[in-house]
Amino acid sequence: MIIIIISLLGIYAAYLATALFTKHGRSAKVPGVENTSYTEAVELLHSKGFKVDIRDSLYRDDVKPGFVIEQFPKANSIVKPGRKVFLYINAVHPKEVVLDDDNHPSEFAMRGSSYRTTLAKLEELGFKNVRVVKVLGTTDRVVKVLANGRPVHKMQKVPVNVAITVEVSDGRLADLRDSLQNAEYLEIYNEEHRDRQLDEEQDSYFSTEEPAKAAPTESEPEYNEEEENSQYF
Repeated sequence: MIIIIISLLGIYAAYLATALFTKHGRSAKVPGVENTSYTEAVELLHSKGFKVDIRDSLYRDDVKPGFVIEQFPKANSIVKPGRKVFLYINAVHPKEVVLDDDNHPSEFAMRGSSYRTTLAKLEELGFKNVRVVKVLGTTDRVVKVLANGRPVHKMQKVPVNVAITVEVSDGRLADLRDSLQNAEYLEIYNEEHRDRQLDEEQDSYFSTEEPAKAAPTESEPEYNEEEENSQYF
């Protein structure tokens, strides 16, 4: 009996300790701190008995720097008292990223890449203001990337809030080159054809035989009256 009583008392003590540690039966409502400054958010959450942890620093143009962009748990969520609330803060300065990490700083970033791959990478890096401009070239590849009108080089950091322009070759130069080459070939062919016709005309002119002259015929002997008279006599 003593062992049973001690076991029951131990189970009850463990239950009380667990309930006290987990705050069983107690709850609290999370206040909304989005679109408030970080200082105000921390003061409000601490006053309600919550802990605060900054999960990440982002950048958005529509939110003031240093203000809370998002919180978790969300506002008005029912949680245990003293729970940790995670905050996402808007950065004071926009995030800077490298477009092309190839170690050749003198070359243009993303040069020679397909424009689809380039657009996908820009979107992944967080750029929102991106436009594509077609320029005269031989292939459908990226010629260069401009940030606020200035060319971006490899290994160069660029803020994600700048206006990006991607210059892409449209392939028309190759077609134009082919057209000019075909025109040149046609002109050479025409010149050779004219020269050939001229040579044929000259050969035809000089190879024509002159009409043969009539062979001289023996003239009939002239009538000699004296010779006939002499023969007569």
